[in-house]
Amino acid sequence: MAVAEGSAGGLISAALLSVPGASAYYLGGVVVYTPAAYRAWMAGAVEAPGRLRGATEDFALHLARSAAVKLGATWGIGEAGAAGPSNPYGDPAGHCWVAVASTAGPTDVTRHLLTGNDDRPANMAMFAAAALELLAETLEAAHS
Repeated sequence: MAVAEGSAGGLISAALLSVPGASAYYLGGVVVYTPAAYRAWMAGAVEAPGRLRGATEDFALHLARSAAVKLGATWGIGEAGAAGPSNPYGDPAGHCWVAVASTAGPTDVTRHLLTGNDDRPANMAMFAAAALELLAETLEAAHS
């Protein structure tokens, strides 16, 4: 498992690491909160789907794929959103895309979340919860 998250600020990784035995499945994660962080840790791992912009479905999926490739993981989680109260792109607070990708086969899934809330910490927690829920559903479907 590898994680590249933005607006969740590390909460996805923290939740995965809170499980005893996490070292058996968690290879690493990064908070990609700025373009500089993206260039340093994610760029070039996989081909970008055109011009990327944060807080979009394409960017979340690109982060998931890039994280998995960079760390040699079977699964990657990507998160890109706007926790609030504002952002440079004009996206509403509480807007987020989460993605799960697999290097083992064509298992790429995304989900959009719009909380309707401008409470930054609450949105961050909801973004992380949505990513983990999508991961659980994806893993269950892949193993059934």
